[in-house]
Amino acid sequence: MKVVDISILNNTEQLEEPIPLCSATDLSSYGYFQREGVKQMLLFFNKTFIKRTQPGQRQSITHESYIVHCYVRSDGLAGSVTTDLEYPSRVAFVLLTQLLDEFTGAMGSSWREVYQPQSVDYPPLNGYLERFQDPAAADKVTKIQKDLDDTTQILHKTIDSVLERGVKLDNLVERSNDLSAQSKMFYKQAKKTNSCCVIS
Repeated sequence: MKVVDISILNNTEQLEEPIPLCSATDLSSYGYFQREGVKQMLLFFNKTFIKRTQPGQRQSITHESYIVHCYVRSDGLAGSVTTDLEYPSRVAFVLLTQLLDEFTGAMGSSWREVYQPQSVDYPPLNGYLERFQDPAAADKVTKIQKDLDDTTQILHKTIDSVLERGVKLDNLVERSNDLSAQSKMFYKQAKKTNSCCVIS
């Protein structure tokens, strides 16, 4: 599970195209010469998908091996998170909600007057990129769900092993019943054999 890109965009109604205010990317899994092309592709996806997301709406768009999670607030501030396919969408939207609330808390409404792409310096964005790489650590509900899944898996293993032991015990009991019947027959047979010959 990996977060590749987090972007904040100005998508107010008077703009024809969304303007990327700031972004943080983790392109370490790409070759050095591929990184600029991937960055351009991410920028294109962010602008295109945010433009097609209605204010107040959240949506996830899958493209090849990535999902772009978009959220446009009613005031026009927008955010997108690009992740791999395994990343939980719930955690991506938690990230976007927290990030955009914190951004407006720090910037106020000054972001509405920014028309130059990538011109807002917002250092906490890199912290979000690092913190949300592990969704279970970043989101308490996801962590609890993971713990529950682990516990359930352990319980299933325990139940299976108890059932296995139960089957083994049943086999032992059955064998002891067979042994018991065989030992009775052996005793009777030995008694008959010993009764025909008297040793004096």
